[in-house]
Amino acid sequence: MFRIKKLDIFITKQFGLLFIGTFFICLFVLMMQFLWRYVDELIGKGLTIDVLAQFFWYMGLTLIPQALPLAILLSSLITFGNLGESSELTAIKAAGISLMQAFRPLIIIVTFLALCSFYFQDVIGPKANQSLYQLLLSMKQKSPELEIPEGIFYDGIPGSNIYVQKKDLSTGMLYGIMIYRMTGSYEDQAIILADSGMLQSTAEKKHLLLNLYSGVWNENMRSQELAGAASVPYRRETFSSKRIVLDFDGGFNLTDVTDIAGDARTKSLRKTLHDLDSIKDYNDSVGHAFYTESWKYHFSLPELSKKDSVKMMDEVAQGTTNLDSIYLGMKAEDQQSAVRNALTRVQSAVTDLQMKGDYAKALHRRYRTHQIEAIKKFTLSLTCIIFFFIGAPLGAIIRKGGLGVPVIISVLVFIVYYIFDNTGYRMAREDQWTVWFGELISTAVLTPVAAFFTYKSNKDSVVFNIDLYKSIAMRMLGLRTKRHIYRKEVIIEDPDYAHDANMLRDINAAIAAYSEKHKLLRWPNPINVFFHAGDDQEIEEINEELETVIGDLSNTTDKLILSELNNYPIIATHAHTRPFRRKWLNIITGLLLPIGIFFYFRMLRFRFRLYKDLRAIRNTNEKIIPRAEELGGVTEQTLEPTII
Repeated sequence: MFRIKKLDIFITKQFGLLFIGTFFICLFVLMMQFLWRYVDELIGKGLTIDVLAQFFWYMGLTLIPQALPLAILLSSLITFGNLGESSELTAIKAAGISLMQAFRPLIIIVTFLALCSFYFQDVIGPKANQSLYQLLLSMKQKSPELEIPEGIFYDGIPGSNIYVQKKDLSTGMLYGIMIYRMTGSYEDQAIILADSGMLQSTAEKKHLLLNLYSGVWNENMRSQELAGAASVPYRRETFSSKRIVLDFDGGFNLTDVTDIAGDARTKSLRKTLHDLDSIKDYNDSVGHAFYTESWKYHFSLPELSKKDSVKMMDEVAQGTTNLDSIYLGMKAEDQQSAVRNALTRVQSAVTDLQMKGDYAKALHRRYRTHQIEAIKKFTLSLTCIIFFFIGAPLGAIIRKGGLGVPVIISVLVFIVYYIFDNTGYRMAREDQWTVWFGELISTAVLTPVAAFFTYKSNKDSVVFNIDLYKSIAMRMLGLRTKRHIYRKEVIIEDPDYAHDANMLRDINAAIAAYSEKHKLLRWPNPINVFFHAGDDQEIEEINEELETVIGDLSNTTDKLILSELNNYPIIATHAHTRPFRRKWLNIITGLLLPIGIFFYFRMLRFRFRLYKDLRAIRNTNEKIIPRAEELGGVTEQTLEPTII
């Protein structure tokens, strides 16, 4: 039976307060990023406060499903980071409560938030998206305030394109004016040139008054039914001053919602799945119609019927009829006419096929966008749970609270998620990847990461132990650390100097015998290196004896011995014999020639390093032995020189 415990209430309070704060912070950041994309649609449009309030309200509603996963990630990471930093997490584990039991109340809360996210995307999100994009479309269509720029054509006034060479901001005069007007069709264009002018808005903000001075009006008259239009194709008017009234709606009007009703983002899951079948049937019918029409480009000649055209094409395919001979038998003017007709037909066919291809591509893209939006409702909700199982275990592992490290880690995780999610969305939308693969790639990447961090945190693993990764990297690169032996404050047992001196003598003798036997400066046989197993037992024994002596002498208070102990190198006992400890890895490495060459030369490097290490050990022993014998009360003996 499930019972709510005080620990569950405590963790829930810690998480709840942080979640509320981080949610609004994440929502604000996402709103600023969204606003930056559409800032050009807001500036200079003269929008009222109520319109801007609606825009920000609907923008916030549409971004809530994206802010929820990021807020869960950050708040869970900070929650368990604070518990770990204050040792409360240690006390919880000491009481016999596992980490998964501590996660239990938050798992229930996060699952509820994921369901709320799905409900929000399915019910509230489509309406919010519809209202938001209706506002955006209305803002784009709204005529801006009359801030006509200099040196470029301005198309903000419907039916006109205005170019102004220079403006006088103090008087409002415009100089070097060029206006292109489109009144009815392409044949009714008018070009107006003026030396100067002034543009003013009427009081009701429905029209613009354009006063022009010292200009010329050129207008095409072909479409007008005038007597003698063939002899007077256009009119030209020179004026000293002229007033033009332009249509200008300075108010804000919402566009018809039917323009965006077909967008997949404005539909619920049920409506999206229903429309997918309709879109698929319509696309199939259009594709079948295009396929049927394409045959006319293969089996139609202007001089023959369809039956005769098919017959002639069959004869050409069988080789009984030669088109070149037919062409050469024609008259010169007929040849030119045939070439012109063929070129015209080919160009027409290419244009028609390109238009049909673009239309078919747009239909297919509409079908894919509906699939993407249907899948996204599930993946975005599932991301809430995945982010929790990334953030909470990371907080328990790192044990750093506050807004420093958690924010950095959250940003890095979200960047990885955003890159995969956005890349998958774009590739699926452009039909470069399948829709399922593109939409699930971010989930497929982060789910193993969440499982890995959860497993490691539950096992108290030190995933972010920098020293561990540093040690692994140094072993892979063949690097090593130096010894750091210092004088101990408390010494329980003094070293046995006499015994240590004898052991060092034995080590010198063993080193001399080893060097004489193995010849470390020689190149070993590659077959023995990669295909014969076995460690260097002699070096391992020498190293064990040396480490025993070093451990005993580290209890000394003598400065000379302590200083010399740090000169002993740390020996790699097997890297000079073979690349890996496992035989099958060595065999695979030897069979892969380029990799095998690399590891062979790496092994040679370790052999040369071992040669130098043995010489360094010998030299250090010769300095420590006399001092150890002196401290141990042993009569000094003459050392027999041994050459390595």
